[in-house]
Amino acid sequence: MTAPKTIDAPSGPPRIFGSEYRTATLGILLVVTLIAFEGMSIGAVMPAVSKDLDALDLYGMSFSAFLIAGLLANVVAGLWSDRRGHALPFLLGVGLFVTGMVMAGAAGSKELFIGGRVVQGLGGGAVIVAIYVMIVRVYLPDARPRVFAALSAAWVLPALVGPGVGGIVAQTVGWRWVFFGIVPLVIPALMMLLPALRTGEAPTPAPAAGPRSRPLAMTLAAAATAGGAGALLYGVDRLHTTPLPGGIAAAAGLVALTAGLPRLLPPRALRFGRGLPTTVMMRGVLCSAFFGINAFIPLLLTKVSGLSVAQAGVALTTGALGWTAGSYLQSRREYDRPRLVRLGAAAVTTGILLTMLALVPGVTGWVTVPAWVVAGFGMGIGVTSVSVTAMRQSPDEEQGANSAALQVVDTLGGALTIGFGGVLINLIGHDDIAAGYTTIAALMVAVGLFGVVVAGRVRDVS
Repeated sequence: MTAPKTIDAPSGPPRIFGSEYRTATLGILLVVTLIAFEGMSIGAVMPAVSKDLDALDLYGMSFSAFLIAGLLANVVAGLWSDRRGHALPFLLGVGLFVTGMVMAGAAGSKELFIGGRVVQGLGGGAVIVAIYVMIVRVYLPDARPRVFAALSAAWVLPALVGPGVGGIVAQTVGWRWVFFGIVPLVIPALMMLLPALRTGEAPTPAPAAGPRSRPLAMTLAAAATAGGAGALLYGVDRLHTTPLPGGIAAAAGLVALTAGLPRLLPPRALRFGRGLPTTVMMRGVLCSAFFGINAFIPLLLTKVSGLSVAQAGVALTTGALGWTAGSYLQSRREYDRPRLVRLGAAAVTTGILLTMLALVPGVTGWVTVPAWVVAGFGMGIGVTSVSVTAMRQSPDEEQGANSAALQVVDTLGGALTIGFGGVLINLIGHDDIAAGYTTIAALMVAVGLFGVVVAGRVRDVS
């Protein structure tokens, strides 16, 4: 078995912008920054999209469709990266992401818009897994915390201007140009990235011989998991209008999800076994709690607090700023990673609780600004520590599989919590957005508290 070749490090501390790493670092950050612009803008403009396309009933699904499609791409890109390298799945992922943006921007109905989000999800899922594998195969272990911190920093400019600009664009020339406007920027960025991909590609280790190394079985499991999650959310969403078909779809989705998901994760992951299994699952716990409420903050601020779409977008930027700060601080020296993961879960839970102050009569919606700084800070130290720890715990030949597993629980957790949040909005929020938000927030607080309790199991068995 041949270990992946890593670029030789200088004699001093690793410098990710030094000559040995500069090309790979800039290439990664360039694409992540452009994707981040779209990611930070979509949450701010979704109220305008739902109004224009009469899609409030699909508000949650517009986010979940992206995440569920990404889940399938995560697994395929992980297998591909382990066997053939990360360059081609990266390039194909960027191409799909651009195609999806064009489809979403041109959509004349909510169904076509959801279709565009699916294609975007396929592209985004492939890109993120390829980036994780690239980081492991290009950078020495001591440099990886700094690279993951740099990935968070790549969200700073989009976080500062993305939601605000997205809101302004939606109010002036229309929400469609939030999608169309990014497309021309991706093409030159991709051309600039090609040399970095050629430089960063390295010989890959022989694939593992375990169950997660079988392409057909893993692809089928990913399809079952993604399809099952989609059917589950669709069925649950229809229970209040068409109980029998909704119940059948939900039951079938749950069966498919139960059959497919365990194959995509490390053994004992669903039981939160010590070490790598819990490390992977904590990614899902953190993202479930954070994104399960993040998607509905603009709805809270525009429908309850009376803020404009642009103002709601500005409020959302603070989460990314806190995320960047937390990620930067964890990279300054080597910390006890399980403690950072627990602290991250506690901060996310606290931030969610603080957003509920916006529901108190007389309290301004701007209270969500410090609240989301706290939650974002928790994600910065928690998710980054999970990524660093998972890669450290991964054998060379399973880097792609475990990178994919991280993304699977990330996307699945976010898709399910956002999707179920959308169901609650349909059931409660049409007449009372405040009551719907309160219910969603209470559930996400419970998820965050669970993460605080189990975070210690990230530590390997001594």
